[in-house]
Amino acid sequence: MEKGSEFVVGSENMHLEEPWFTGMDTEETEMGQPNSEIQGFRLEKGEASNMVFSTEAPLVIKESSTSGSCSCSLKKIKSTVAAKGSEFCQKDKSGHDKKLSRQYRIELGQLFQGAVSSHDWELAESLILSADPQTLNDALCVTLDAIWFLSTQQELYGITDLIKKIIANGAYDFTRAALRTSFLASCVSACQSRTMSLADTVTVMAQRLHERLQECHGDEVLKAEAGAKVQKFTEWALKCIGSHSRCQGSNDRVNHCSAIEIQLQLTAFKTFLDLAGNQLTGKDFTEAFDAACFPLTLFSSSFDAGWASGISATVIQGLLDMLVEGGADNVNQCFLEASRFGSTELVRILLQIAQRNSLDVDVDLALGFASHYCKIGTMECLVEEGNAMAFLGPLMRAAERGCMQVVQWFVKRGCRDMELCLALTAATSSSQVGVAAYLLPHVPKHVLTALSIEILKAAGERSGGSLDGVAFLLHSDFLGDAAATYAVADSIAKSDDEAVAPELRAFVQEHWSEAAFLDGLKQGQEHYMKLMRILKRGESPICLRDLPAPLRVGIAYMPLYRECVEVGGRLLSQRLRGQLVEAVRMLGGGSLEEVSQGRELLATLEHHLPPFLVRAPSVG
Repeated sequence: MEKGSEFVVGSENMHLEEPWFTGMDTEETEMGQPNSEIQGFRLEKGEASNMVFSTEAPLVIKESSTSGSCSCSLKKIKSTVAAKGSEFCQKDKSGHDKKLSRQYRIELGQLFQGAVSSHDWELAESLILSADPQTLNDALCVTLDAIWFLSTQQELYGITDLIKKIIANGAYDFTRAALRTSFLASCVSACQSRTMSLADTVTVMAQRLHERLQECHGDEVLKAEAGAKVQKFTEWALKCIGSHSRCQGSNDRVNHCSAIEIQLQLTAFKTFLDLAGNQLTGKDFTEAFDAACFPLTLFSSSFDAGWASGISATVIQGLLDMLVEGGADNVNQCFLEASRFGSTELVRILLQIAQRNSLDVDVDLALGFASHYCKIGTMECLVEEGNAMAFLGPLMRAAERGCMQVVQWFVKRGCRDMELCLALTAATSSSQVGVAAYLLPHVPKHVLTALSIEILKAAGERSGGSLDGVAFLLHSDFLGDAAATYAVADSIAKSDDEAVAPELRAFVQEHWSEAAFLDGLKQGQEHYMKLMRILKRGESPICLRDLPAPLRVGIAYMPLYRECVEVGGRLLSQRLRGQLVEAVRMLGGGSLEEVSQGRELLATLEHHLPPFLVRAPSVG
């Protein structure tokens, strides 16, 4: 996971300097609503860092006393405006600069947002005449936010004319407006999923954000601060959506837009971009693209299947296309980030955008990220729609981690023989016995035979101290031929190749070499001699010779029997095999050195043991 790890907000390196994390200090804002009030959201440019900072308002909804009403009395608004306008004019004539008091900006902003929400364009235009540059920038943001709720051609004309007049009167902070409205548009599109109400969305967003931060590395304090700031921003967006939804007569759900309404909304955004002109730089478009993608990664688990191809996603697709045309150059970064967090529908959208705009996106690296975090749905999308084909790296890493679900997915999709063999080696080296057991039957025997020594050498070299995986392969008779498996182990034991890890060589010499078998025979003989001495010279009050023969055999060989049963697998190690061969010989089984597998030897030993001491062997 080296390449592409420095993505967008919330990535592994936690870019806390990004505009969505930085400087989101809560303070009262100028742009609010008179009744269902959503206090505005102001983004400011930091002089020192030259980054876009955001200053968030209290997210308080002040309910109107009139149920369902979304705008206050126009008569009351206009009378308030007249009084405030007269007060401001008196100040302006006295020679003071056109700089409003904080309280006045707050009141003016509330009146302006009420006028925009009620589509009283005449009132809104009269209010901007009394605004200073800071308030005009706020007004531009509020007006631009409202474009994602347009439903008629008349509303389009009204809002675009208002945007033009706000800019003509001195609004200049196009960067803040573009970033803020891109984020909001993404939230609007996501909330149109029929599976979520706005109330549910707040909970889903908070939970998903927490999970996402937990997946990231970094300082816990910074992560907590980042989470709090992003959650405030998303809560603002959702309350803004809720306010506009109530204005449209929907209590707790975002209305689905028709194709005509979507076209109106995109036309309004295009008008804003045209008016901004070269005031918006490539960096601005890139950050806006990031801002639009970020919420979709949080909403991803709540989307309807196929959301990306439905009408709800049309707005965000059109928005992202325009941002790419304007100069956004982070499509691949956002694509990788979405793949990592399993945002399948966003991955699908970004694939389509890349195709339409002839952009390169790294589908193979994206597959690596999705598989690393076990995002199966995203993996399917990347293979089926993005034509990702690089299975080897993700498959090996999944085998190393013991991620059975991902390994099984790759195998079922179809892997080449060498890919399966290398994955088996990876699982063996990391002692992921379960995964190795799953992969072993899928690797053709001729491949295992040709590469058997290299498989064991590689597994030993990368074992990290545990050789359980190597022991599993040998016990499993991974070559399907006991003599061949024993021979491979013996060749490694005798090898003077420097590529053989010392730990591996010592392990097979002690347990799996021909010398280990001979040593096992010797140990078996010594054990028998000790038993005979006890029978002849023992001074125990209990005379072993007087015990039934099966009990005497049990006392002598039960520990060896249990050890052989517990190791499992098809083959015993050469050392155990040697001991077992000698035990069976002493019990009258004849010369059994050629019996290679454990089943026959154990069956003979079991025949001499008391039935109540015997359990079904796990070897064979």
